[in-house]
Amino acid sequence: MGGATSLALPRAGGPHAVGCADVMVGRTRQGLFFRLFYPCRPREGAERPLWIPRYEYCGGLADFTNRSRRWCAPLLSAAFGTCRVPVSWNGPFKPGSARYPLIIFSHGLGAFRDHSASATYFCPAEAGEAAATAEEWIPYQRVPPGQKEFHFRNKQVHQRADECVRGLQLFEDISRGKSIPNILHGDFDLSVLQDSIDLTKVAVMGHSFGGATAVLATVKEPRFRCAVALDAWMFPLEHALYPEVSKPVLFINTEKFQTPESVARMKRLSSRNSQTKIITILGSVHQSPTDFTFLTGKFINRIFSTRGALNPYKGLDITSRAALAFLQRHLDLNEEFNQWDELLEGIGDSVVAEAPFCRSSL
Repeated sequence: MGGATSLALPRAGGPHAVGCADVMVGRTRQGLFFRLFYPCRPREGAERPLWIPRYEYCGGLADFTNRSRRWCAPLLSAAFGTCRVPVSWNGPFKPGSARYPLIIFSHGLGAFRDHSASATYFCPAEAGEAAATAEEWIPYQRVPPGQKEFHFRNKQVHQRADECVRGLQLFEDISRGKSIPNILHGDFDLSVLQDSIDLTKVAVMGHSFGGATAVLATVKEPRFRCAVALDAWMFPLEHALYPEVSKPVLFINTEKFQTPESVARMKRLSSRNSQTKIITILGSVHQSPTDFTFLTGKFINRIFSTRGALNPYKGLDITSRAALAFLQRHLDLNEEFNQWDELLEGIGDSVVAEAPFCRSSL
C-alpha cells in the first residue's frame, strides 16, 4: 500500500481488482443511496468514477466546514472536480470460490448520499415530472439556531444507523433472489450478487460521525458482528446506549482530534468487553483516515488541516492492517490478517494503545 506521496487516491492493495457502482433504491426517505465497491474482473481502459460527481456536493462540504459557499464550493470543485477513483466503474463482478463478507461503511458529517441531512443527498423525480423538479437535493444541515447540538445530531445518528440496517436488509433481499431496481439505471446488475455474499460475516465501519453510527448500528442490528470506528465522534450517542453495546468495537483514533470526554466513552465500552480495542495513530489528524489526506497539497491543507505529520500512506497501512486483523478475528475470516494482531494492542511504529493523551482540534 505504500508509495510516493503524489496527489492522487491510492490504488487498492488487495488480491482483487475493484469495481464500483452507485445504487439508489426507492425515492422516499426510507430509500437508500450508496456507492458499492466489490471484487471485479480486470478491464483494460475501464472508466473511473469521479470522486465528487456533482458540484452540489461541494456546497455541502463547504457548509460542513463552516466556510462560505460563495468561495469554498468553487475552490473545492476546482481542486477536486476532476479527481477520479482508481476503480472500474460498473466493472463486471468477479464471483469468488467462497462467498464474500459484507462491510457497510458510514462516512462522516458533510459527505454524500444520506437522507438524514448529516450529508448531501439527491433524489431524481418520478418519471413525467417537470424538468425543473427533476431532482430534489437534501443539503447538509448545520445545527439550527436555538437547538441543542446533541438533540439535533442524536436524531441524525439514529437515522444514519437505521440506514445501515436497511442496507443489510437490502443485501439479504438480493441474496434471496428479490429483484432490486436501481433508480439510477446504471450498468451494474445487483442480481449478480445473489449467492455471493456471506451474510453470517457482516461488520459495520465508519469515520467520525459514521464511527458513532457504526457503534449504534451494532445495537440496532445484532447481525453486525463487530464495528470498526475510525476517529469516532462519540458526542451524538446517548449515555443510556452504552450498556446495550455488546459487540466488539475497534476504535482507531488520530492524535489530534479526540477529547477526554470522547475517549472516556470509548473506555466505558472497552471496560465491559475485553475484545473492544482502542489504539491511537501518532502524527495523524482527523482527516487522515479519509481520501482528503491524499488529495491536498500545502495550500488546501492550510485551509482544511487534512494532513498530519505522518506520511498518509503509512497511516493507511496501519489503519487497514489493524482493521483487517480485527475483522479476521471477529468474522472468522480464513485469511492471514492475524499477522497484524499486535497493532490491536498498540504495538508497532507510530501506534500506541488506548489514547494516552488528547490533543483535540474540536
